[in-house]
Formats: sequence, structure tokens, C-alpha cells
Amino acid sequence: MWNNKKRDTPRPADSEPTNLQTNQPTKVTPAFWERTPKMNNDATRPTGATADRAPSRLGSSLHVKGEISGNEDLYIDGTVEGLVYLDERKLTVGATAKLTADVIAGEEIVYGSVQGNVRGKGKIESKKDGSVNGDLTTAQIIIEDSAYFKGSIEIEKSAEKEGDKNVFSRTASAPATPTAGAGPRSI
Repeated sequence: MWNNKKRDTPRPADSEPTNLQTNQPTKVTPAFWERTPKMNNDATRPTGATADRAPSRLGSSLHVKGEISGNEDLYIDGTVEGLVYLDERKLTVGATAKLTADVIAGEEIVYGSVQGNVRGKGKIESKKDGSVNGDLTTAQIIIEDSAYFKGSIEIEKSAEKEGDKNVFSRTASAPATPTAGAGPRSI
């Protein structure tokens, strides 16, 4: 009743309907899996992107013979025989871990047992129940009470020189406080 009016202008037969867009691609709502963030593969992950990730873990029932190398933090609870090379990353030797290996990493924290030479580019920490039997080379060493250590320790000279520069810059920039009645002194 209300819409019984006919159009006054006839539509040409060859024209296309105005509400249909045949030349435009249809827009489809993104599927669920396209809305979720994609996981990065290690091969495509940029360097440094692993800093905020949890460390990789080698469980207590695992035994590795050979070389472990990588560019991410590693937590070992199992047994390793060979070499562990993590370059600038952090290695944590768990309380149940037994390493018979040489270790090179940016930082090492030892709760378990390590037999072999350990090189920490940053620092090496041996916790109270930790055991290290080998030579240590690092810029900073922390050995807690009750930790076992047998071997030698070499502090890297580059770290010493940086430490000396810091001491020098602090003393050179410290304000001179004159003392009453004191003149120039030679030491």
C-alpha cells in the first residue's frame, strides 16, 4: 500500500544495477588464524629478539654428547659431554646438571656441576651448591659460600682496563676539597 508507486523514469536495459559492484574484489573478513600473531622461526628472527624470551631448556632426563651452540639463553638440567658455545648469551647450569664440557658464553650461572674450562665474556657465578672443576676466564667472578671450585681464575685485561678508566674518571672529575692550612703536596 505505501510502496505501490512505480518509477517515473524507465531504466535502460543495458545499464548495470547501481548497488552491485562487479569490478571490485569482494572483501572477506580475515579468518581467525590471520588475526592471531604469527610465530617467528629462529631462522627469521632478528638478532637480539630472543632477549625477552624464556631460555631454552635441556631437561634433567636428557643426555647430550657433542657440541651445543646457539644464539639464545639456555638452561641445562641434564648431562652434557663436549662443548657448550652460546657466544653472548646466558647459560644456567641447573642444580641437577652435570657438565663434562668446556663452556663459552656471555654469562654463566652454576647451580650444578661443571668439569671443564669456563669462559664467561661478562661474568661467571657459582652458587652455594655449585661445583666447578676447571679454569675460569671472565671479566667478573662471583663464588658464593659453600660453592666448590678447583682451578685457576683469569680476569680479562680488557675488563680491568675499563675498570681502571672508570676509577680514573671518577677521581679526575671529583671536586678538590681544600684543607685548611695545607699547601701543595707531592706524593
